[in-house]
Amino acid sequence: QVQLVESGGGLVQAGGSLRLSCAPSGSIFSINAMAWFRQAPGKQRELVAIIRSSGSTYYADSVKGRFTISRDNAKNTLFLQMNSLKPEDTAVYYCAADKLNYPAGASYDYWGQGTQVTVSS
Repeated sequence: QVQLVESGGGLVQAGGSLRLSCAPSGSIFSINAMAWFRQAPGKQRELVAIIRSSGSTYYADSVKGRFTISRDNAKNTLFLQMNSLKPEDTAVYYCAADKLNYPAGASYDYWGQGTQVTVSS
């Protein structure tokens, strides 16, 4: 089993930056893909970015060029650097991890509890 704990959320003005972290514990050797998802009020959970064990990444078009996903492979700690934040980035951000490198959609094995990011205009 793997437990994921996010941190780093908060309130920031539009144009500002935040850095989210996700610290795993447990059977971290089993983790391959790690990702950030977000869910805004009244909306479905959406994928923000993925990073695989190879280091390859994927970004949603809405965050490309503004967000950077990274990973400390030794500890499997996951980060999301968010720059040029917009009010529409406001959401609960979730860390997710999977034993596969290409999990289908949002079918990740492990999820964190989420951290709130609020961007004021």
